[in-house]
Amino acid sequence: MPDAAPTSAIDLEATFEASGVGPVLEQLDRELVGLRPVKRRIREVAALLLVDKLRRDLGLHAGQPTLHMSFTGNPGTGKTTVAARMADILHRLGYVRSNHLVSVTRDDLVGQYIGHTAPKTKEILKKAMGGVLFIDEAYYLYRPENERDYGQEAIEILLQVMENRREDLVVILAGYADRMDRFFLSNPGFRSRVAHHIDFPDYGAEELMAIAELMLAGQSYRFSPAARDAFGRYLEARMRQPHFANARSVRNALDRARLRQAVRLFESRGRAITAEDLMTIGPEEILASRVLADGAAGQGQAA
Repeated sequence: MPDAAPTSAIDLEATFEASGVGPVLEQLDRELVGLRPVKRRIREVAALLLVDKLRRDLGLHAGQPTLHMSFTGNPGTGKTTVAARMADILHRLGYVRSNHLVSVTRDDLVGQYIGHTAPKTKEILKKAMGGVLFIDEAYYLYRPENERDYGQEAIEILLQVMENRREDLVVILAGYADRMDRFFLSNPGFRSRVAHHIDFPDYGAEELMAIAELMLAGQSYRFSPAARDAFGRYLEARMRQPHFANARSVRNALDRARLRQAVRLFESRGRAITAEDLMTIGPEEILASRVLADGAAGQGQAA
């Protein structure tokens, strides 16, 4: 600690504005519907890091803080998007050299034969160094039921780098909450190195509708009033089915609706069409889904 504490006042608002973090948080608000607990936690982490940076600049704190994180939640809840924005925040505050995000799964890290895993893992770490490494479904790295599995080798390399190179790499582990809990219990080295645990809740039906309309608007499409009503019924039925993946399932449903619209327009090519026709998703595009067909609401994956 310095011999004398600084006495000059610090304008935190001006410091926040100068950091460039504000626009990143605003971008996150625009990109993601809902997720208020997640956005609040990201703002809290940003505030902690900004204050920590000020303290370090004044000599009030020594050492690199632990920045590794765990994002838990079901598919399609925005974990990858938030990871990308977190990379921006860390870069703007000077905690990493670059805002680049390297997103990987087990297959990118673990080899299939002796001597294959270490080079694969080290190559990924080399690509991610200076930024953020996002490991989706991280629990698949650990497969104790298979004595010949090489995931443990990747884990040991990751743990070493997370500890020794934490000033130059932030690792975010992601996956289902229950599986991540078991993973941390089986690998306490990871839990001790992860400072921030953020849970991503599922979206409600209204939030999913808002997400759908944002996705459509981003591609210059929109629902007709009847199509919007039909899509609301679709969401209620689809959310009750297995393998529902929140925003990811919404995107898939809209892709199929766009396909059906294109086929409908093509098959009516004997008449002139307008820009309005090209932009509008009609109810027939939604009602054609087997999710809304009689007796299909409780069956497997949607088409």
